[in-house]
Amino acid sequence: MSAAEEILRTGDIPKRKSAPILNRILDFISSVRFGVSLLIALVVLSMIGMLIIQQNVDGFDAYFASLTPAEKLVYGRLGFFNIYYAWYFKGLLLVLSLNIILASIDRFPSAWSYIVKPKLWATQKWLMGQPQSASVAFANQTSDDVIAKTKAAFEKHGLRATVAEKNGSLYVFGERGKFNRIGAYIVHVALLTLFLGHFVASETGFDADVRMIPGQETDQIQMIQFELDKKEKFNVQLPFSLTCTDIEQKLIDPRGSIDVTNTLDWRTQMKVTDPEYGETIADISMNKPFSYRGYRFFQAQTIPVGNAREITLDLTSQATGERHQVTIPRLGSATLGDGTLIEYTEFLPDFFLNGDKPDTRSGEYNNPAALLNVTPPGGQRVRVFAMGGARAAAAPMLSAPKAGYKWGLAAFEKSPFAHVLSIKYDPFNGAFIAWYFGGFGLIGALCFVFFFSHKRVWALVEKSEDGSTEVTLGGNTNRNHVGFEERFKKIETELRAFKGV
Repeated sequence: MSAAEEILRTGDIPKRKSAPILNRILDFISSVRFGVSLLIALVVLSMIGMLIIQQNVDGFDAYFASLTPAEKLVYGRLGFFNIYYAWYFKGLLLVLSLNIILASIDRFPSAWSYIVKPKLWATQKWLMGQPQSASVAFANQTSDDVIAKTKAAFEKHGLRATVAEKNGSLYVFGERGKFNRIGAYIVHVALLTLFLGHFVASETGFDADVRMIPGQETDQIQMIQFELDKKEKFNVQLPFSLTCTDIEQKLIDPRGSIDVTNTLDWRTQMKVTDPEYGETIADISMNKPFSYRGYRFFQAQTIPVGNAREITLDLTSQATGERHQVTIPRLGSATLGDGTLIEYTEFLPDFFLNGDKPDTRSGEYNNPAALLNVTPPGGQRVRVFAMGGARAAAAPMLSAPKAGYKWGLAAFEKSPFAHVLSIKYDPFNGAFIAWYFGGFGLIGALCFVFFFSHKRVWALVEKSEDGSTEVTLGGNTNRNHVGFEERFKKIETELRAFKGV
């Protein structure tokens, strides 16, 4: 029996030691395959969130009522109605973030070496084995001239050239777009920023509503809490007060209704009174939210009961018969030349008297009337109803002259009774960080990664046995190989043109 057979029989061959279990766990977590699996799982969950209406979306109550009892039970137990805030969705984001961090730690040093320690030289065999390679011989020209011409060709075609020497051989190295090598890690930073911003916004912020009626002041908002098809609201104290000064609805057809289909924009103006920072005027439109101390105000909806942003009154003096018009903004007032004070107090779109109390049958502009308080000079304040001509004629008692004038409603600007602003409280600007730095940063990083590339070309300059100077070219790129091949051919053509000089 030989010595080798003896070793094999006795099992004395040393076994390779396995890596510690902690290292194996970290290697698995940082692997690209595991990261891709996590991304696929997140995409699947996000698709579920798109297909199943979430509980904080308008119309969820009707959707929930349409489900079978089994669907309600299963979807509810699995958290599908609020999937983006479910523990497993947050857990996947956390593990994916850990995967990105560990993978970056493992692979970033090699990518960074392309920037701080570029490969300036290579053997002839290695250069000829590159995706793009060529050889050009120069007769009766010195090495210095060839290097100068090679460097000029590189720089002419957009490559930053460097001359190096290694073991007596001369090299010209040209590259472009070296920072593209770390583009993947810029994507990683953007993703982590997106995840972090989303997490901070969801954990530290909340959603709320506030109703804006012109003239109304409040220092409270209604926080919203969802429990499947139940939407609960409770008041939350603000560190400042809000006063609605104006609401406006810009209509496509001013003669039409105040429905969404006839609307160009909604605008709410409010005054913020802060004991610490003083007063601030905010103007909020559909595409113009307002941010203040971590609170972000958006247009959300209207209370579609017809009202008037301003009214135009048609007045006829009983004493002189003179007619003139007066325009008064909502909750505003005007003083006539004789000192009569007119206060615009209320607008009723479908006016009728409920006993002796003015009321409206509906929110539509079927029988519009303005309720005024009129105080003549030295007299008592009286209540006046201003209606359109035909309707005033149908109600002679209400349209009878008062305070020395006959009153008519000539025109009015339509607007809803109130606006509802949606409020997102985000004290650390997590949503801003997520969308602007994370979201737009991710788009920019992906463009940088896929639309740019790192191009490298080497030229080995050495003397051949027949006394000529030979240049061996080799190059590669990390993407856009067709474009790089075209650039390489131009450099080669440029060198061959020098050869012919």
